Amino acid sequence: MPTPHLDLSADVVTLTAAVCDIPSVSRDEQALADAVETALRAVPHLEVLRDGNAVVARTDLGRDERVLLAGHLDTVPLTDPPNLPVRRVDGLLYGRGTTDMKGGVAVQLALAATLAEPNRDVTYVFYDCEEIEDESNGLGRLARTHPDWLAADFAVLLEPTDGGVEGGCKGTLRVDVTTKGIAAHSARPWNGHNAIHDAGEILTRLSAYEPETVTVDGLDYHEALNAVGISGGIAGNVIPDVCRVSVNYRFAPTKNAEEALAHVRGVFSGFDVTLGDSADGALPGLDRPAAQAFVAALGLPVTAKQGWTDVARFSALEVPAVNFGPGDPNLAHTDDERCPEQQITDAEAALRRWLEGAGA
Repeated sequence: MPTPHLDLSADVVTLTAAVCDIPSVSRDEQALADAVETALRAVPHLEVLRDGNAVVARTDLGRDERVLLAGHLDTVPLTDPPNLPVRRVDGLLYGRGTTDMKGGVAVQLALAATLAEPNRDVTYVFYDCEEIEDESNGLGRLARTHPDWLAADFAVLLEPTDGGVEGGCKGTLRVDVTTKGIAAHSARPWNGHNAIHDAGEILTRLSAYEPETVTVDGLDYHEALNAVGISGGIAGNVIPDVCRVSVNYRFAPTKNAEEALAHVRGVFSGFDVTLGDSADGALPGLDRPAAQAFVAALGLPVTAKQGWTDVARFSALEVPAVNFGPGDPNLAHTDDERCPEQQITDAEAALRRWLEGAGA
């Protein structure tokens, strides 16, 4: 099959539609990655690199700072019937990927093609497999195999933020808090000990817990500790001997996962606490000159990212990062996924101000 063509001279909304119209469900990004690579290799001021279905393009002008713009190429599966090709209706783009996150990808492509002499060196990263399991994530793969490709003073992840700026992200951790009892016939409960009843103390501690709000670079990260599941019992006539309460902790980026686990173990002192999974958060780095210039050029308020995103992968490489991109994240993955055309245009203009501004 011939490689689909992307016209990087088109306006950014038309380019978004073209990018969306190349289906790229996770693990099937090759056609889009080929199109992105082919288009970028025709741009004389860029060095272009490829790893699997991840494409990296960068300038090398000897600037004092290097910044990085990143976005993933993949989408969740299409609907049935498919919500492609893109439809343009009353200033909105409808179709898979319009929000998550090919508007951001198109913005990267437009800037990469036209900014021959940005005021900072720029690395543009287009990666695969963000929408599936962590071990397949293309940005994670690049961090392991080519960390030098991701070296930068500051990064912007163009995930949808409804046109706002969200700094860093919180970390996340999940544990099972377990109580142990003694099984017995439910007609003679005195012969056993009910593990589910003991879980009441776990829930009491959760109800009484007062989460912190931690301020980093002027941004407020609201921590949260919540039960997200409970299981126990094997039959309607058996006193349960085990009960597990699954607890999720969302923690400020000033903690790492090890410190977060120690905190949770302290909250549930006296109970068996088993780690399920965890991921560190990301510091926003708004004290860095490149970040300050970014905020000044965009002229938008900055809020803390209360969820977890791939900016954490940059933080692990000691690259501070923010989230900024077109599209309402509440519409990501929906059957009627859509994005305002103006948000895509505005995102390109804002990043262009940052990367073109004299003395910025």
